[in-house]
Amino acid sequence: MTDTSPHVHTSPPTPPEQFHETVPLTAEHLLTNRRPEPAGGWRRLVWQLSGKRFIPAESAAELERRTLMAQAQTPVASGHHRIAVMSLKGGVGKTTTTVALGNTLASLRGDRVIAIDANPDRGTLGIKVKSETAATIRTMLAEAPHILRYADARAFTSQSPARLEVLASDTDPAVSEAFNADDYRTVAGLIERYYSICITDCGTGLLHGAMGATLEMADQIVLVSLVAVDGASSAAATLDWLTAHGHADLVRNAIVVLNAVEPKSDVDLDLLERHFTSRCRAVIRIPYDPHLKEGAEVDLVRLRPTTRGAYLRLAAAAGQTFGQRPDRGH
Repeated sequence: MTDTSPHVHTSPPTPPEQFHETVPLTAEHLLTNRRPEPAGGWRRLVWQLSGKRFIPAESAAELERRTLMAQAQTPVASGHHRIAVMSLKGGVGKTTTTVALGNTLASLRGDRVIAIDANPDRGTLGIKVKSETAATIRTMLAEAPHILRYADARAFTSQSPARLEVLASDTDPAVSEAFNADDYRTVAGLIERYYSICITDCGTGLLHGAMGATLEMADQIVLVSLVAVDGASSAAATLDWLTAHGHADLVRNAIVVLNAVEPKSDVDLDLLERHFTSRCRAVIRIPYDPHLKEGAEVDLVRLRPTTRGAYLRLAAAAGQTFGQRPDRGH
């Protein structure tokens, strides 16, 4: 009997088209509950009233804050980054800036941040944090051959609540010894082994013993100026001197801090900012703050919100260069 039923010819199945996923398959993209928990304000209230199910979108100010924090948290590509905080004259808030910048970075980062006092005379960095040790930078120098691990280095430092470590100098000028370029290089070499970021509180002036080595090894400088005519002139003269002595690269990459140590001033801040912006990478205004006027320990929690925000902008500006690998010979 002949089969007269129709034959159905089927071709082999065609493989499905390749689908190229363009959205990363990460928790942040796939899970709707992964927006950051609101820190405060009306967004946190709405979040709490919704049983922690609804998170309102962030405001422009909050988005800016997150961007600044991310910049301050930039990993140090070279493994170690040196910031020199300097001024030509005293009383401008240089040491306070050193500690506030260090505290801000240390509070946001997971690596180690240290501030060291490179003043050739009596330095005041040590009084800006609660003292945990009588050791000084001179003590560390004497024990340098025996510092073989982080715990050895930590014995010479005091730590702030924000996790910034501070290596102080002698506070008694009668026993203080001159701190020269070789001393700085030795300490900087030790610090480099155990810390990601070192912020050096330089002495005032430009010609003291340690300054040459400090500038030679710095990846960037923070130049602190008073919001005053003489302070601005001194800061401009410092930039001139640095440019004339082979440090034009540091000047171009510098951050200028305009530090208000009085509640009111008749100085044209906009004009000051335009001048330094034309010469340097960034200019940060630090407003007057009663807590900083005390001249004692610097506690970020006690600062006004606007002041904390200004130091966050300073930390972010510094962090913008952490991802670079400098060509300098150190």
